[in-house]
Amino acid sequence: MSKQVQKTNAARLLDRAKIPYELIPYEVDPDDLAATHVAESLGEDINCVFKTLILHGAESGLFFVCVIPGNAEVDLKKAARVASTKKADLIPMKDLLPLTGYIRGGCSPIGLKKPFPIFIHNSALSFDSIYISAGQRGLQLRLAPADLIAFTGATIADLTASPVQ
Repeated sequence: MSKQVQKTNAARLLDRAKIPYELIPYEVDPDDLAATHVAESLGEDINCVFKTLILHGAESGLFFVCVIPGNAEVDLKKAARVASTKKADLIPMKDLLPLTGYIRGGCSPIGLKKPFPIFIHNSALSFDSIYISAGQRGLQLRLAPADLIAFTGATIADLTASPVQ
């Protein structure tokens, strides 16, 4: 008998918007919070398991979100360009919780403390459904990328350093 999965704020927001999704638990390894571990735990293709990164525009002061495939690296120049800023960097880990309300390994593009511009890698559109963090470690949301894009008001963009397989 599996234990009941607690709904996260991100799941409740999707419920309120009547967006279909599935909550998928997985075993957390505190020493390996990488998306590759999540994909292996789920038995899924790493290309459909997306990670959420928070970036900061150096001169603009703009914070923004990039959602990219789990095995990819964000291209900071491409990310800065789509966010209309000259230079961008990942925020320091210590700033993640106060800024977003989420911790490393459990950051979701849904239910952030404040509204930020969200950019989702264009490869998301090649899948019927993708996985994103449900807002806590050990829990993923599986949903249609079009629903995620519409709900978050995200922009689709090429955000990665090398082409995604």
